[in-house]
Amino acid sequence: MINTKTLIMGSLLGMMIATGCAVSQSYNEEELGLRKVDLYSEKSVVSEPTSYSTVSAGESKVIQRSFENAPPMIPHDVEGMMEISKESNACTGCHMPEVAEAVKATPIPKSHFFDMRTQKVLTEMSQARYNCTACHAPQSANEPLVKNEFKPEYRKANGAQRSNLLDTLNDGVK
Repeated sequence: MINTKTLIMGSLLGMMIATGCAVSQSYNEEELGLRKVDLYSEKSVVSEPTSYSTVSAGESKVIQRSFENAPPMIPHDVEGMMEISKESNACTGCHMPEVAEAVKATPIPKSHFFDMRTQKVLTEMSQARYNCTACHAPQSANEPLVKNEFKPEYRKANGAQRSNLLDTLNDGVK
């Protein structure tokens, strides 16, 4: 037979579990997510128009990198510069290291002239790196939907402006 003390303790435990699992508030579909619309229909979705920089190359201000060795954002207008291919790449005209300083552009880093598979320095830019917009994107002037509170830490004073990826690639590897 179950004694009274065990019965009371079991009942109290059951009530605590039941009240702890109870849902205090429910949400409808329009309250979920960032868009605040019905999740099953795209008919009412109207996105804010994207506002890219119209400042011409050479006139723009460098955007601080999000974290150490992050691909830098493109701070200038890219109209007419896209459709990048191995044969036609408008980015390299200003960003090749031998030209960049003269036109005040961010030079393509050493890591783009290095073959990661063979671990060899190349005399020309790696064919794996010609598609600049795979990593670099024009910066929109739109307000973010969620506040970013991330605070980057850079190991070098110029880490927010320059890459040192090739120098730090094997840090911690033994």
